[in-house]
Amino acid sequence: MKKLLPLFLALSLITLSSCDDMMEFDNTPHGNFRALWTILDRNYCFFEYKDIDWRAMYYKYSARISPGITNDGLFNLMGEMLAELRDGHVNLFAAHNITRYWRWHEDFPANFCPRIQRLYLGDNFGIAAGLRYTIFEDNIGYIYYGSFASGVGDGNLDAVLNRMAITKGIIFDVRNNGGGNLTNVDRIASRFFNERQHIGYISHKTGPGHNDFSPLFPMFVESSNRVRWQKPVVILANRSSYSATNQFVNVMKHAPNAIIIGDRTGGGSGMPFSSELPNGWSVRFSASPLFNANREHIEFGIDPHIFVEMCETDMANNIDTIIEKARELIRNW
Repeated sequence: MKKLLPLFLALSLITLSSCDDMMEFDNTPHGNFRALWTILDRNYCFFEYKDIDWRAMYYKYSARISPGITNDGLFNLMGEMLAELRDGHVNLFAAHNITRYWRWHEDFPANFCPRIQRLYLGDNFGIAAGLRYTIFEDNIGYIYYGSFASGVGDGNLDAVLNRMAITKGIIFDVRNNGGGNLTNVDRIASRFFNERQHIGYISHKTGPGHNDFSPLFPMFVESSNRVRWQKPVVILANRSSYSATNQFVNVMKHAPNAIIIGDRTGGGSGMPFSSELPNGWSVRFSASPLFNANREHIEFGIDPHIFVEMCETDMANNIDTIIEKARELIRNW
């Protein structure tokens, strides 16, 4: 029998701790299933918002656990139950596989073609840590950031923005950026603000009930004391802009010279945390919800200022419709 310790959650803004008592579950199929269900029941943060009857999920899936169920069978059954949460931040990790929920982008148009985007970058693009950048022939800068997990330092940002100083404006492309480190969100976004700006709220669980949450804590983006961008910036997003990228778009909606175009982001506004089952499998889940400045959930994504979809005719001619719209906006700013 393995003990599941209380879940202690830490954020840079506040220290969080769950109100879980010590729990014990047998290392059996039923015991591991109950452990998974209970961890989510006490700590997952979107049950009420998504109108999920989690108790009904217990009966629906526990009834399928037969005496002879294999590890693979149990893993797949648990994965099906977790998919009911419709959350890309919810995963079950085992040595042989990871469950995942990808419908937040798979059920929608891609609105991004890596092959065509690579043509826009050309052969002599610059590389500054996780940033890929170039200046188009119409004197518009283009920066692609493919993952907020890719480090980017203040020196990198200084160098790229200084090189972009001659341009009319820049396109900052975060399509297909599945997220990463929120520190990189703050570091990059701070270059587009001249003063501290309130951009949203965070809350956290204070008890095992589905509605046991702290008050909303305000969140801010700081203004960098280094090179700051004062010209137009157009942010490109699509359904595969997820998690930390979702938050980046939320922040940049408040930037004074920014316009967001493309498609709605994929969402993913729950801060993810982890716990362990008796058999050693681990589960990651959303535990602390983020909100926009109007106190609205952004779990299911953020709309752009201007919706733009990739045109099939353009794609057949190696044209990125969304990049071209961004260039038009900057030319006519």
